[in-house]
Amino acid sequence: MNPASRPRGVYSPVVTPFSSNLHPDHDRFLRHCRWLTDQDVGLAVFGTNSEANSLAVDEKKRLLDTLVSAGLPVERLMPGTGCAALTDSIELTKHAVASGCHHVLMLPPFYYKGVSDDGIFRSFAEIIERVGSDALRIYVYHIPQVSQVPLGLALIERLLKAYPRVIAGVKDSSGDWTHTQAMLERFQPHGFDVFAGSETFLLATLRGGGAGCITATGNVNPAAIVELYRNWQAADADARQQALDDIRAVFAKFPMIPALKAAIGIYSHDEDWGTVRPPLVALDAGQRAALKDALAKAQFAMPGIEAALA
Repeated sequence: MNPASRPRGVYSPVVTPFSSNLHPDHDRFLRHCRWLTDQDVGLAVFGTNSEANSLAVDEKKRLLDTLVSAGLPVERLMPGTGCAALTDSIELTKHAVASGCHHVLMLPPFYYKGVSDDGIFRSFAEIIERVGSDALRIYVYHIPQVSQVPLGLALIERLLKAYPRVIAGVKDSSGDWTHTQAMLERFQPHGFDVFAGSETFLLATLRGGGAGCITATGNVNPAAIVELYRNWQAADADARQQALDDIRAVFAKFPMIPALKAAIGIYSHDEDWGTVRPPLVALDAGQRAALKDALAKAQFAMPGIEAALA
């Protein structure tokens, strides 16, 4: 893959807004995505923080169609297409590629636990072969604390040997820096791009030659995270990283997805943004007030969000 065409920088697993009837709100979704791309944040739609596994295949396809038909840059889209069912993963991946989104983020099949590397390899191989596109580039998604299906170094090496053009990189959301560092050292020099799963490891990942980060708080703190990405070699890079960590720590005190949506609602003055799809539960009034107060004390802001989402 031409290095110039590879995804780089900051991506956000875009939160999915829902209307009062719990259907995806396409208008809010599009406006939020535009606000993010205006700040040079890529769109890893249908990630964990998108409530992706609470969305049907058809819902995801129609949301992606909304973005593409509205002219959002397909080169800055990295839709999540990994599902528990093999056929769903194939269908979503085919749709993404046909829409011009050649870079996809892919969970392993995650329902059955204790599966072998052979089984996981076969799943990825079947998807690649059945999609059958030379344009496809897969970024495998390692989030073992949620999926309970780890993607170890030996499995990644096997996938790279079998599909060196298609297996393009990883989002490492393990929170285990030693694992991220091992991938950087072992695979990054061979064109396998490593994205940290949180801005907490952004500076360390960039210093290790990595590609950037795909992070939940990219939904709410995009400008500051992008600034660290752009200025990671500056003298104040460690101070910038600490400032990002401080904001991340505020959100980490609450259930992450409801907190992200509540913050968007607070700063855009649109409380309906707080809606989540069951089994998740929105922040209650006390939690919402505590989040608002903590963010105010941290001098947090979301410049332009009110106008963008109006």
